[in-house]
Amino acid sequence: MDLCNRNHIQSLLSRHGFHFSKALGQNFLIDGSVPLRIAEGCGADERCGVLEIGPGIGPLTQQLAQRAAKVVSVELDRRLYPVLAETMGEFDNFTLVEGDIMKCDLAALVEEHFGGLRPILCANLPYNITTPLLTRVVESGLFDSVTVLIQKEVAQRICARPGTADYGAFSLLMQYYTEPQMLFTVPNTCFLPPPKVTSAVIHCPTRKEPPVEVKSEASLWRAVKAGFAQRRKTLVNSLQSGYPLPKDALAEAITACGLPADVRGEKLSLADYARLADALDAKLAEQ
Repeated sequence: MDLCNRNHIQSLLSRHGFHFSKALGQNFLIDGSVPLRIAEGCGADERCGVLEIGPGIGPLTQQLAQRAAKVVSVELDRRLYPVLAETMGEFDNFTLVEGDIMKCDLAALVEEHFGGLRPILCANLPYNITTPLLTRVVESGLFDSVTVLIQKEVAQRICARPGTADYGAFSLLMQYYTEPQMLFTVPNTCFLPPPKVTSAVIHCPTRKEPPVEVKSEASLWRAVKAGFAQRRKTLVNSLQSGYPLPKDALAEAITACGLPADVRGEKLSLADYARLADALDAKLAEQ
């Protein structure tokens, strides 16, 4: 059975009485080259354990199972369990975990299923959980890499450079923990039903060491959050939302980092924010 053939998909779903759920963000691939390229792009091999989220009917799952030592797929929709039992029945290295990935203990999942294997994450993600899930995943430090099919605009945010419209706090988070690479875009015509947006595949190898040194990661993210709190305002004004410091002290911290006093938060690199976080902590200690 070709799991990307529209007729085969409709026959399979009809046989199981399945109907698409907009609330669950279900859009199944109908272009076989896409799951093939995703599986190749993630680098799965016989030394890997792959965590997949939202397998749907299994087109990417099959590609991963042909390459990896083990594939564990987490699926929320109970209606898809018998479908996956049919489409993945031939693969003895496949395990279905029934439930909500946002409620799963990622560390326990990796420990239970991937002992001795290199854990990676590869998925065609439901759009409605992309940002919170990726945040959890990269902060966990559990995976060697993350390769996901997501909305193109989110992929652009993840890969954005300072000073661009897409650049923001999420860009910095992903770039601190990983090295994001845009692999290819996927038009909406590759899905059934077609979403309203273009998608993209990104590959994010986890960094072995942080790209910048900071005295406190919590302080770094505090500075980043405050720096982007009011994008239209200068950094000194935006920082007031996150620091109980007078405006002149905030300005001094900014200029001490070699930055213009009137700079905007979107212009700062990760290294700039690292220096700023330490400077702001020093100002707080003076109080």
